[in-house]
Amino acid sequence: MASLKLPQVVPSPTQDSERIRKAFQGFGTDEKEIILVLGHRNAQQRKEIRETYQQLYNESLIDSLKSELSGDFRNAVILWTYDPAERHAILAKDALKAKKIGIKQLQVLVEIACTSTPNHLIAVRQNYCNLFDSSLEEDIIASVSQPLKKLLVSLVSSYRYDKVAVNLEVAKSEASRLQEAINSKQLDDDHIVWILSTRNLFQLRETFACYKQLYGNTLEEGIKSCGKGDLESLLHLVVHCIDFPEKHFAKVVRDSIVGFGTDEDSLNRAIVTRAEIDLLNVRFEYANMYKCSLDDDVDGDTSGDYREFLRTLLGNGPKGD
Repeated sequence: MASLKLPQVVPSPTQDSERIRKAFQGFGTDEKEIILVLGHRNAQQRKEIRETYQQLYNESLIDSLKSELSGDFRNAVILWTYDPAERHAILAKDALKAKKIGIKQLQVLVEIACTSTPNHLIAVRQNYCNLFDSSLEEDIIASVSQPLKKLLVSLVSSYRYDKVAVNLEVAKSEASRLQEAINSKQLDDDHIVWILSTRNLFQLRETFACYKQLYGNTLEEGIKSCGKGDLESLLHLVVHCIDFPEKHFAKVVRDSIVGFGTDEDSLNRAIVTRAEIDLLNVRFEYANMYKCSLDDDVDGDTSGDYREFLRTLLGNGPKGD
């Protein structure tokens, strides 16, 4: 379930654009007004605000936000203001142009490929081409080594059937195929890539359940038994994102705030990309997994307008200090 809260009566895009413009004027920016407007509008409404703002002021709203805001607050608001498919295209590009591309960067691509609807994934690829004059697939091929690129290209190119359709016999057969590859430690086997990148998510979850029933451990545990290399780590992420997306994003939040400093990029990605999808479920899983409140942990690790904006996307009101 989504955590985003909309007002009972939503102002027109013109009214919202005027409020944002006014917040930019005068001495300093009225950050609270930016949060009140953009933090309570869904993707379609934000798109209409961007279009109207451009028409009214002959200026890009994204460019205005970049010049008027600062720090982690600016980054989170801008990420939120993008169209969801455009946002994911930009996140994918940022991951692929990192100086050193490791599992942390490739995790972003797995999230996009394995937790998106088929139509959203197509829209991401289209936006990627429009923004960067190259395809997501060719940039993966150019930036990622084998055998990781083989799996990633197959995942991002997929168009899965997205209705509930499960065949138990197919699940048993493909669980057996996965076990054969694990026993032979051939995790780049074409059958593994084909199964994980083409089957619908409901079928895959049934296959994962059959694997556990047949072999006494989870598929993730089977993959881990093959070693601790990048392919094992990537496959583990794929299975986890398909089987338990809410648990995956709960872990992303947890990892971003535990330890020395905060990984704001990961924190933003988890909260911003899931606020209109399943962030309430992510919060529930977080509480089950870590025996504490996601909201309290985010509050304790952030501050100021940045904290207030994340609280807004989590569906909470302002926090008094």
